[in-house]
Amino acid sequence: MRDLAERVAAFHITDRAMLRAQRTFEAALHAGSPSPPERGAYLAAVRTYFSGFERDAQAQLTGVDRELDALYQRQYNLAAERGVAQKRLEAVEGVLASLAELATS
Repeated sequence: MRDLAERVAAFHITDRAMLRAQRTFEAALHAGSPSPPERGAYLAAVRTYFSGFERDAQAQLTGVDRELDALYQRQYNLAAERGVAQKRLEAVEGVLASLAELATS
């Protein structure tokens, strides 16, 4: 439990309820061993507070993955388009090379 309290304390928490729960639990830890109701209240507060962040982070990750998929598709399409343009350039250069040969002969 002490490890969890330290991990939670590492976050910049501005929510008053979570701050109060954190301070209360840290005081209980400092005084000895927190009682089961104190542990339960603290765990509930941590779960409530961090569950919202988990949803936000998951939504952000999903959005970034979607953007990366679109970027990869765009990159694939551009690479294919470049290949077509390269082949067209080679064909045109071949015609112009033949034209140059005929002009010098």
